[in-house]
Amino acid sequence: MQNSHQRQKAIEIFLAGVESVKPNNLIKRYVSVNPDTLQIEDISFDLSIIKNIYVVGFGKASAAMAHALESILGSRIRAGHIITKYEHSAPLNFIDITEAGHPVPDENGVKGTDHILSIVNKAEKDDLVICLISGGGSALLADVPEGCTLEDLKRVNSILLKTGADITEMNCIRKHLSKVKGGLLAKAASPARVVSLILSDVIGDPLDVIASGPTAPDPTTFADALSILKKYKIENEIPEQIYSILQEGLENKQQETLKESDEIILRTNNLIIGTNLLALRIAKEKADSLGYNSHIITNKLDGDVSDVANYIVKIIKEKKKEKKICLLFAGEPTVIIKGNGSGGRNQHLALIMANLLKDFPGITLLSGGTDGTDGPTDAAGAVVDSITSKNAKDLQLNMDKYINTFDSYHFFKQEGGLITTGPTQTNVMDLIIALID
Repeated sequence: MQNSHQRQKAIEIFLAGVESVKPNNLIKRYVSVNPDTLQIEDISFDLSIIKNIYVVGFGKASAAMAHALESILGSRIRAGHIITKYEHSAPLNFIDITEAGHPVPDENGVKGTDHILSIVNKAEKDDLVICLISGGGSALLADVPEGCTLEDLKRVNSILLKTGADITEMNCIRKHLSKVKGGLLAKAASPARVVSLILSDVIGDPLDVIASGPTAPDPTTFADALSILKKYKIENEIPEQIYSILQEGLENKQQETLKESDEIILRTNNLIIGTNLLALRIAKEKADSLGYNSHIITNKLDGDVSDVANYIVKIIKEKKKEKKICLLFAGEPTVIIKGNGSGGRNQHLALIMANLLKDFPGITLLSGGTDGTDGPTDAAGAVVDSITSKNAKDLQLNMDKYINTFDSYHFFKQEGGLITTGPTQTNVMDLIIALID
C-alpha cells in the first residue's frame, strides 16, 4: 500500500512539471497585444506598419503553440501552417495544419514543409514571420535533397537512431541535407522580420540544435557531418547519394548553412520560452507541498541509460539516510537498441533502476518523457520501486531478459508500472523523480 501511495506521489510531481511547460501557459506569458502594439517578450512591434503576420511552426507542441497564439492574434494572422506529429493536433481557425511522421519523416512532412516555404517565400520587408518551434521539429520539417528520395532520408534517420547518436549529432547531419534547417528557413523568409518562439528539448538549450535550428546560425559544417558518420562507422550504410551530397558540401559544391556573420541574423530573434529547468522548478514546488525535502540535482542528464542509472543510484545512496527526500533530474539519456522489443529510453531506464533498487526499501523512481511519448509506444515512461523485482518474480517475469531484449514496455504492461498521459502537447525532454521515504 505504501509503495502504491509513493508511486502516485511521483506521478503527481511529474505531471506538475509537465503542466508548467504547456504552450498555452508559456505563449500567453510571452506574447500580448495592445490596440496598436504586438509585444513579444521585450520586443515591440508597431502593428500599424506591419503589413502581414505569417505564422509557421513544427514540432510536437507546435499545434498547441499555434492555438495559444491564435487566441491572442486572431484574424491579424494573414496565413500560416503548422506541422505536428500524428495525434498532436489542436483546433485552429487561421493557421493550416499538417500531421506528419516522427521520429522518421514521411511524405506528409515533405508536403507540409513545401507549404511552409510557400508562405515564407512571399514574405516582404514590412511583414513579420512568427515561427513556433518545439521538439520533434527536425523530423517533421522534412525536405528531400535533390537527387535523393524520402526513403533515403528515412534510412539515414533510422540508422542514426540505432547508433545511439545524440540529438546534436543527428541534427548536424539533418541540417546539411536540408534547405530549411540550419538557419535556412530564416534566409527563405528574408527580408521579413522573423521571431521564433522555442520550446527547448535539447540539453543546454542550444538554438542551433533545437529542431535543427531553422532560424538560428549554425556553427557546424559539412566536415562535421562527415566526421559523425565516421565516428559511428556508418559511412557505408547510408545511401550513396546522401553521402555524395555531404562530400560535395565539403568541396563547396552545396550550400552551407547560415552563419553568425550573415546579415539575415540581424532581422531574426530566437526566444526560448520553455525549458526543462522550468519544469524541474515547478516539480520541486509540488514535491515540497507534498512534504518532501526536494533537491534539483541536474537538468543535463545525458549519456547511455545504463551510465545514467548508475549515476542516479550513486546519488540515492548518498541521500538515502535522510527521510522524505525528493531528488529531481532532467535531460535526455540515450539508448543503443540491440533487441527486438518495444519500449523507450525512459521505460528502459526505469527497468534497469528496478533491478538496482531491489535492495533499497522505501525508494520509488519515475522516468518519463514530458511529451507523453516514450519511444514508439503509447506510454510516457514508467515508475518503479524497491518491490518491482518482487512483483516480477510473482508474475514469473525475467527482468534480465526484458532488459537484454529491450522490451521494457511489455514488462511494465504486465507489472503495472506504465505511465500513460497521452500527448501532452509539450516537450522539454525527460523528467526523472526519485522519492526516498
